[in-house]
Amino acid sequence: MTKWLLAVIASLSFVTSAHAQDYPKRPVTMIVPFAAGGTSDVIARVVAEEMAKPLGQPIVIENIVGAGGSIALARAARAEADGYTIAIGNAGTSAATYTIYPKLSFTPDSFVPIAMVAKTFGIVALRKDFPAKNLQEFIAHAKKNPGKINLGHAGVGSSNFLICKSFAQAAGIDVTLVGYRGAAPALTDAIGGQIDGVCDAAASVSQAIDDKLVRAMVVGSTVRLATLPELPTSAEAGLPEFEAQGWNGLFAPKGTPPAIIAKLNAAAKSAVESDAVKKRFHDLSTVAPDANEHTPEVLQQLVTRDVEKYRKLLEEKK
Repeated sequence: MTKWLLAVIASLSFVTSAHAQDYPKRPVTMIVPFAAGGTSDVIARVVAEEMAKPLGQPIVIENIVGAGGSIALARAARAEADGYTIAIGNAGTSAATYTIYPKLSFTPDSFVPIAMVAKTFGIVALRKDFPAKNLQEFIAHAKKNPGKINLGHAGVGSSNFLICKSFAQAAGIDVTLVGYRGAAPALTDAIGGQIDGVCDAAASVSQAIDDKLVRAMVVGSTVRLATLPELPTSAEAGLPEFEAQGWNGLFAPKGTPPAIIAKLNAAAKSAVESDAVKKRFHDLSTVAPDANEHTPEVLQQLVTRDVEKYRKLLEEKK
């Protein structure tokens, strides 16, 4: 029996190794947990296009919306662990969601990290006719009108939701948070004046700011953004407690062979180091990971850190 079992294990190892060597033989699906046009979607499309080149197969984007990204992640967790379904996540979908939705069908252990692919910066922007002209005026207005100002985000559990929560807590204000099925529809309503403003990443809101469709108040960064040089940092605006520097990373279902993870990691690293992605990221006010931040281990450390970080942030308000 022992010899038979060892033979089976050896045979399975050989099959897995051969499968990894041939991978990928067909297109790979990348699940995006939000509607088209938002930060995660834009970053996913930029990175996927370049990842496809070394892989030799296209990467097809599949947008799945709802429940702050948890519906999409549940779908990714159930997928075959063969490398043909991966997902892009962020601090919201891959960390905070476990506090917000404690009865999820998946856990952090349901996924294997592939690589961090982007660093993002949170911005609070208002409809262009909002009476406050700067952050301090906005905070004063909000304190005089508790609960009356509404800020849109990409859904409870999204990174934009966390930007809103972090901002409101740092400013000590009571605002109404309005969830959407993605960042793009929230921004559309802010432009149209249906809501007072949005919490969003620079990648998806910077163009609207440039076009003067919305008015940015602050970026939760320690340095100004090259693409929005007039926008003050949180410290410059008088709210140093507001920190909103996020990330996007790629994940595969638990059990995906290490050799396939290695191929995907190499493709992701090649993508974010390419001139095409660097230029696009610059235009989006997004930053690629540093050279020492491309490993799956670094992404796992971010998830572990942020699960605890946002548990504390979200439970303080319960």
